[in-house]
Amino acid sequence: MSPTWTPSASSYTRHIAALTHGDPAAWEGTAIFHDLIRIALNGADPLDELSQTLTAVQPDHRQRYSAVLAADWHPDHATEFNGAVWPCLGSAVWALRTTHSYEDAIRAAIDLGGDTDTVAAVTGGLAGAIYGPAAIPANWTEPLHVPLPGSGGRTLRLPHLLNLARDLAERRRTALPAR
Repeated sequence: MSPTWTPSASSYTRHIAALTHGDPAAWEGTAIFHDLIRIALNGADPLDELSQTLTAVQPDHRQRYSAVLAADWHPDHATEFNGAVWPCLGSAVWALRTTHSYEDAIRAAIDLGGDTDTVAAVTGGLAGAIYGPAAIPANWTEPLHVPLPGSGGRTLRLPHLLNLARDLAERRRTALPAR
């Protein structure tokens, strides 16, 4: 079993989500997403630990999330547009359950239609944590570039973005007190 989902981690996650989403259901969805990513990055299967993750969800949202994250749930069962937090997260988890690779999970999410960029982004985050960056097809990452405002036209490409992510992770590791 992965390390415990600490109240402080879920609290921070909820606070961060509240910056852009006023609905407490979105805060809970973000906390669930965060925990599934944490579990995957710690080497466990987040789908195997969904029931544990759901125990930390606020009681007034737990039943709804339990329904859309259940093994027998299908995106056709959604009662809202898939851009809403419940069916979005449920669709992402469904895409992971029904496929066996990063690429197939993303394609399954896109094939659902509707709010494909949101559902595929959530699916991509989860699938990336599960399968790792090497599982992302190279022809999907080669065109990536991020122009830096105010940098005289400097553009970051995938290798720069990966180095930035590694540097941020290392800074976080060295800044945290030892447990």
